[in-house]
Amino acid sequence: MKADAAGKSAPLGATLVPGGVNFSAYSKHATGVELLLFDGEDDSRAARTISLDPAINRTYHYWHVFVPDVRPGQRYGFRVDGPWDPARGLRFDRCKVLLDPYGRGVVVPRNYTRDTVHGHDDAATAMKSVVVDSGGYDWEGDAPICRASARTIIYEMHVRGFTRHPSSGVSEELRGTYAGLIQKIPYLQQLGITAVELLPVFQFDAQSAPPGRPNYWGYAPVSFFAPHAAFSSLTAPLGPIDEFRDMVKALHRAGIEVILDVVYNHTAEDGADGPTFCYRGWDNTAYYILEHDRSHYANYTGTGNTLNANHPIVRRMIVDSLRYWVEHMHVDGFRFDLASILSRDEQGRPLQNPPVLWDIESDPVLAGTKLIAEAWDAAGLYQVGSFVGDRWKEWNGHFRDEVRSFFRADSGSAARLADRMIGSPNIYGHEHREAEQSVNFATCHDGFTLNDLTSYNHKHNEANGEGNRDGANDNRSWNCGVEGPTDDPGVEHLRNRQVKNFLTATLLSVGMPMILMGDEVRRTQRGNNNAYCCDDETSWFDWTLLMKHADLHRFVTLLNEQRRRRDVEYENEGATLIDVIRRADLVWHGTKLRQPDWSENSHTLAFSAGLRGGALQIHFILNAYWEALDFELPAVDGHTGNWSRWIDTALESPADIVSLTAAQALTGTTYSAQARSVVVLVASHPA
Repeated sequence: MKADAAGKSAPLGATLVPGGVNFSAYSKHATGVELLLFDGEDDSRAARTISLDPAINRTYHYWHVFVPDVRPGQRYGFRVDGPWDPARGLRFDRCKVLLDPYGRGVVVPRNYTRDTVHGHDDAATAMKSVVVDSGGYDWEGDAPICRASARTIIYEMHVRGFTRHPSSGVSEELRGTYAGLIQKIPYLQQLGITAVELLPVFQFDAQSAPPGRPNYWGYAPVSFFAPHAAFSSLTAPLGPIDEFRDMVKALHRAGIEVILDVVYNHTAEDGADGPTFCYRGWDNTAYYILEHDRSHYANYTGTGNTLNANHPIVRRMIVDSLRYWVEHMHVDGFRFDLASILSRDEQGRPLQNPPVLWDIESDPVLAGTKLIAEAWDAAGLYQVGSFVGDRWKEWNGHFRDEVRSFFRADSGSAARLADRMIGSPNIYGHEHREAEQSVNFATCHDGFTLNDLTSYNHKHNEANGEGNRDGANDNRSWNCGVEGPTDDPGVEHLRNRQVKNFLTATLLSVGMPMILMGDEVRRTQRGNNNAYCCDDETSWFDWTLLMKHADLHRFVTLLNEQRRRRDVEYENEGATLIDVIRRADLVWHGTKLRQPDWSENSHTLAFSAGLRGGALQIHFILNAYWEALDFELPAVDGHTGNWSRWIDTALESPADIVSLTAAQALTGTTYSAQARSVVVLVASHPA
């Protein structure tokens, strides 16, 4: 059937207009396009097929058509014809039903298969796009929070894994969904975090993992606009969009920001032998970085393909996607997976001023959002401390590595940790930026949990089906004397102390802290440091741990409470990192006052700082040595003594941490820090 009306080239995607819907998509090399309207996602044939006439329905490289009487919830797809010539980078396959690159919703057939056969008609099993009314939701006055970075504590979590476990207390039909997360918001409030960073929620291919294993993490996008439908308790075509927005609105009411982990570096279409869902079938040479041999894909991601982020069409799509999630879904920020890939040109070479990064940086709609870069890629490009832009925050991989090395008592780690604790000035100081440019973390989804970091010397990824070859080998972990679970109370006590050490260093360091879901109750993955394909109790939050490790949960809650109070006092000062360090009047020590030990064999670190314009002093002692050590204490306001103990990770709960007003007064000029412990003392000056 010929097109009903010409339509317009802008805006891209399926847009509701008076009387119907305007469809528009880009393809430079296509010779023909058909729009398919389906009654259901499982249908093997379209209810209506509309052939686009190049003379009427094409403007420049944009194919467009207006279809009357189409409503929100309409399922649709495209067939795109053109040359099959891999040697030239062209991989058109009109047998495939393609998603709309700008589609706001996606439905997945019950019998979906990851078809990779060229020339095979996949209409019955292909994912379809959904027409969405982006403005048809009542936000009830909601808007992104725009909280200052100095007041932000990030909780990295997985939507499904947070409530999927039977112990979550969430009703069975809501476990693992956006709605299930809403039921657990009181827990997040009580814990004291201020932002959730959600692992990928863009629609992804759940089958893009080894045979027989699911893709749990979701780093396999098929759409950059549609929320993942399987995370919704509502099965209607528009249910996932509204349920996601319900979740965002509820989190905002609780004062919690929503940061999305976004994957603009590759798609689920993989390499040359991968399936065709969308981008490959629309215009392979535009969407992907190809090798000199145009039949092969550049692979800077370790997943088979690399998105051509600095191509004008892809740049626009990325920015449009970000704007959509801010304007229509009200999210507060983004963490960019393998962000260094966005600095590569169409030949894969790093650019000094990557256009897409400056597009994101300078976009007025994104001006109030948090932008966080994982400033490296899988091909060796490492840009921590040198990522392009003036307001990007960065995952500080050096903090993760060096806090682990220090508490494992590695040689040469004390001096490096000292720099990390004060905001990594040797990495970031030259940029004269705010301290929160450094996102400090000891663990994240990729690697060991804190429990496993203190329980395993080696990864145990056998469940992944890859012969334990996957996952990082450099974990800088220490099992405290026993590999894996143990009933030895001495080992368990030491592990608990080490977990508290990591959390104290992370939450009291200069920068923006991030903790991993479940670390506050010692969630374990049984030694698996790459649980990307484990949609089971390996990855789910086991809520019975909340009672088992109530002492640790209390410890983290009080740390978060004081972190928020400390940062509120500084949020409006606009200080650079160098200013913060200078104002703190920092003094370094070792076991002896003003005699820090920066030697290779040092396992101790102590420092004191004056805060609140001299109204409060704080003194840190970090002892990673395997024996107790006596540390000399500095004078308080010119007088020895008058320190009070706020934190000592070697003590049993509730003495391990108290509120600042309940800190126990000390006497004497020294403090005995037990083996492998962190101590934080405070002192108020006389009025």
